[in-house]
Amino acid sequence: MDIQLPHKSNGQEADVLRNARQITIIGANGSGKTRFCNWVLQQYPDRAYRISALRALFATSLKPKLKGSIDDIYDKINEMSTLDKGVAATEFDRLVYIMMVDEFRDLMNYKAHLLMQEHTEFPKTKLDTVVKMWQQVFPKNKVLRENGKLLFSTEGQEDRYTSLRLSDGEKTVLYYIGAVLYAMPGAVVLVDDPEVFIHQSMMSTLWNAIEEMRPDCTFVYNTHDIDFATSRIDNQCVWVKSFDPAASTWDYVVMPSSAKLDDGLYYDLLGSRKPVLFVEGDDTHSIDGRLYPLIFPEYTVKPLGSCNKVIESVRSFNDLKSFHHLDSRGIVDRDRRDDKEVEYLRQKKILVPNVAEIENILMLEGVIRAVARYQHKNENDVFFSVKKTVVKMFGDQLKSQALMHVRHRVKHYVEIRVDARFRNIGALEDHLLDLVNEINPRGMYENICRQFHTYLDNHDYAMILRVFNQKMMLGESNVASLCGLKSKDDYIKTVLTILKQNGREAEAIRAAIKQCFGLSPDGEVLDTAQQ
Repeated sequence: MDIQLPHKSNGQEADVLRNARQITIIGANGSGKTRFCNWVLQQYPDRAYRISALRALFATSLKPKLKGSIDDIYDKINEMSTLDKGVAATEFDRLVYIMMVDEFRDLMNYKAHLLMQEHTEFPKTKLDTVVKMWQQVFPKNKVLRENGKLLFSTEGQEDRYTSLRLSDGEKTVLYYIGAVLYAMPGAVVLVDDPEVFIHQSMMSTLWNAIEEMRPDCTFVYNTHDIDFATSRIDNQCVWVKSFDPAASTWDYVVMPSSAKLDDGLYYDLLGSRKPVLFVEGDDTHSIDGRLYPLIFPEYTVKPLGSCNKVIESVRSFNDLKSFHHLDSRGIVDRDRRDDKEVEYLRQKKILVPNVAEIENILMLEGVIRAVARYQHKNENDVFFSVKKTVVKMFGDQLKSQALMHVRHRVKHYVEIRVDARFRNIGALEDHLLDLVNEINPRGMYENICRQFHTYLDNHDYAMILRVFNQKMMLGESNVASLCGLKSKDDYIKTVLTILKQNGREAEAIRAAIKQCFGLSPDGEVLDTAQQ
C-alpha cells in the first residue's frame, strides 16, 4: 500500500512511499521520530495498529485508544461476556486472555457443529499459530493448555508454570506473534523499538516469519537497531533529522537504496550530528577505539577493523556528502608507507600519524612527559630513560626493520606496475622480467639502512617512532614502571584516565597526538614545516 509521509520543513512536497511493505524510521534521539510515526498512523485511522513490547509487558495508565488495538478487543470481549470478566494488568496478559477466549469459542463452535451432525474441519486457532511459532523460536520450551489456562514447561523438567515465570524475551516473542495476528486486514503496523528484550541473533528471523504471516500488512519500524534496519529485505528507510513543533513539519529524507556503507554503517552514522572519524580496530579491544574518541571529541568515532575498510568508507561516505552534509575523515596507521603514500592518503582526507602505529602514539615524548607528571615522577628522567631503551631496541633490529620496509615498498610498486594493461602474455612476461632490475630491492635496502643508521647515530627519537614497527615496544621500553605503574595495560589506562579528566595533562597529550597527525590543537592542518 502507499504510505503518506508528513510535510517537510524546507517546503518541499511531502514524500509518498509507493507499495510500501517495510518502512524503517531512524534518527537521533530528540529528532522527532515518535511524533513522525504518530503522524503517519493518524493518516490511517481505520488501519492504524501500534504494538510495543516495552508497554505491553508492564502495567501502565497510558491506555492506547486506537480502534482495533489489543486493549480495544479486550474491552469489547468483556462488554459482551456473560461470564466472569477478565482481569489483566498488562497488555500482554490481555492478549493471552483474548487468545484463550477465542480458543474456547472456536472449540465450542466446533462441538456445536458435531452435535448438529454437521461436517466441519477441526479449527486451527490463533493460539495454535502462536504456539507453533513460539516453540520454533524456543524449541526446548513447550506450551500446554490445561483447565482454561496457558502453562509452560521446559524440556527435561516436570515443572509446569504460568507466563509469570517466562523471561521478558520469551514474553516479547509471544506478544509480537499474537499481537500481529490480531491486527485488522491491511493494517499499518507500527512497531516501537522491535529490538527491546530480543536477542540480536533471532531478530531478523523472527520478524521475517511475522511479516510472512501477515502479507496484507505494512510494517513500520521505529528502531535504533541498525543491523535490524538493514536486514529488512524490502525496506524503505526514512531518516528523520529534526522536528519543528511550531509548524508541525519535519526535516527528513527517504534514503536512496544505493546509500549502503558496509552493512548499515551509513544508517548508523546518520543519527550523529557531528562529523565522522573512521578508525582501525574495534570498539572494545583495540587502543584506537578507546583513544581517538578522547582525542577527537568533536567527531563521532567509528572503528571499522582494517585500514582498507577505513579508506573505502571515507571515500564512500564523502561521495554521498551532498545528501547527508556530514564531513568524514579517517585514521590509518603509517606502518611502512613512504612519504608519497602518506601524502596521497592525506589528500583523500585520511589522517596518517608521523609514527609507525597506534602503540607508538603512546610513546610520543609529549605523552610520556604528561603521564610522568601526572604520576609525580621526574619527566626528564623518565623520558630520557625510555628514549635510551627505544634507541637501543631500534639498533638491535635495524636490519630486520629495513627489510620489512623494503618488502612493503616492493609489494606496493609491483601492484601498481602489474595493474598496467598489456597487449598479450608476452608483453606481461617481458615486463615482469625487467621488474627486479627496475625496482632494485638491494639498492633500496641499502638506502633505507643508511637512513636508519642516521636516525640511530643522531638518537632521533621522533624519526625512530616514525619507522619502527614494534608492538612490543610499549612493554619492553619500561615506560610503565618508570612512571610508577605495574604494566603497559596500566600505562594505557592511565593515559585514558588523564584524557577523561580533561585537565592540564590531558591538553598536553591531545596537543602532542594532534601534532603527530599534522594538526594544531584546534584540529587545523599545519603547514609541512610545522609538522
